[in-house]
Amino acid sequence: MTTIKRGMVIDIDLNPTKGSETGKTRPCIVVTNNVYNERVPVIQVVPVTEWSEKKSRIKTNVELEPTKANRLRKKSIADCLQTRPIDYRHRLKKIRGNLAEAKMQEIDYALKWVFDLV
Repeated sequence: MTTIKRGMVIDIDLNPTKGSETGKTRPCIVVTNNVYNERVPVIQVVPVTEWSEKKSRIKTNVELEPTKANRLRKKSIADCLQTRPIDYRHRLKKIRGNLAEAKMQEIDYALKWVFDLV
């Protein structure tokens, strides 16, 4: 079984979807803690979507620049409002890399806004 860690950037098949849910195969950020990641196949991810100026102004979105570590191909947005559970055994397509700790802290802050924890 693949070892999934918090902060990993992984390609996930998010289909099927309904309504305004983010779909298709796209990079996602693992946000569940490693205790759960080591024990259960269902993890929580934040989908990554194409950057736009409009999306960059939303408080719960985090801008991501491509780096050697995360292996994203272009400037993107981590859409923390679209957080969702997935069973990575069935949806994982590829492991790309990892986010820097500073970016994970930004994502943590955005998730706190989403779940009204600030």
